[in-house]
Amino acid sequence: MVQVVIKALDILELVAQRNGQAISLTEISDELQLNQATAANIIKTLAEKNYLEHIGKKKGYRLGPAAFQLTNEVAYGQNLVNAAKDEMENLTARLNESCILGTLRHYKRYILHVVNSNQDIQVRIRSERSVYETASGRLLLAYLPEKERERFLQQNGLPDTVTWEEASSPEGLLSALDYIRQEGLAMTHFKHTHLLGFAVPIFENKVVVAGLSIFLPEYRFSASRKREIVQALREAAELITRKLS
Repeated sequence: MVQVVIKALDILELVAQRNGQAISLTEISDELQLNQATAANIIKTLAEKNYLEHIGKKKGYRLGPAAFQLTNEVAYGQNLVNAAKDEMENLTARLNESCILGTLRHYKRYILHVVNSNQDIQVRIRSERSVYETASGRLLLAYLPEKERERFLQQNGLPDTVTWEEASSPEGLLSALDYIRQEGLAMTHFKHTHLLGFAVPIFENKVVVAGLSIFLPEYRFSASRKREIVQALREAAELITRKLS
């Protein structure tokens, strides 16, 4: 058992030495002189616990968010955060609603950065949530390449009718995702929790790398407020996209 822990630490140290560059399973196995099956099992566990992140079969692995959280490091997604944080501060100041910067990690919506409003009633958020339950998650799913979306569906299945009724069938989901791409906007409205969320895409090199979203309680929402939120989100996302370019 101790040997397994040592091997896991060796793998983490090796990946960390790459400074954000991905390293393949074969490279890890060769450099540490580990049996490839053993290395694969350890890596799978580390990835499930978010200490490693799998970024594609041909690319390999890099450190995941949990590894950075151990030392309160902000390096994970730092380029995105650096580009977004000032605009997110301005967005929250403009709307007085909390905003988040979200991306996909291990088939879940993962929060990279949050700016909270000074409203008396705040919406509680979790760093990881189901893609189907969040506006930013739905948005990011809509922009996934087809093969990646197929892998996502194989892993997660379809949303249930309570979570996303119109997308609870294969045809309904494809239609809903197509509509999100056409509008460049995803919206959630959960009546049982009285919460609404809005999300727009952030691009880097013409690829969607994150979702910028605003969420608020139902009682602070109206048709005019929707127009204000969507306009402000689009303007902030465009500024962030320019910084990334």
